[in-house]
Amino acid sequence: MFSGSTFEDQIGYARAVVVGDQVHVSGTTGFDYATMTIADDVVAQAEQCLRNIAAALAEAGCTMADVVRVRYLLPDRADFEPCWPVLRAWFGDVRPAATMLVCGLADPRMRIEIEAYAQRPTT
Repeated sequence: MFSGSTFEDQIGYARAVVVGDQVHVSGTTGFDYATMTIADDVVAQAEQCLRNIAAALAEAGCTMADVVRVRYLLPDRADFEPCWPVLRAWFGDVRPAATMLVCGLADPRMRIEIEAYAQRPTT
């Protein structure tokens, strides 16, 4: 599944891959893929990351309620806590397993990247 991000084509990866009943969503940043713009604010980026992930999951027949694991990657650990209300709004009832890592990201404008794994619902 492809989101339209230019990075997918340039680097050679998919936004999400379905393997059986699992959906693996690639590390997703706060770019608005329609305009390829990104906000300066980490909280706005986190919200856009989650909208991008939700769109990929919808294409795979899932919702955010199907997410079982997330990884948060941030260059600055101080940026994580301001994102908590956004993360709670999306995952507060879902409660996926989660990990936060401090690491460099591909573009200095990126302040957060989120990777997600979902379990497709059984019919």
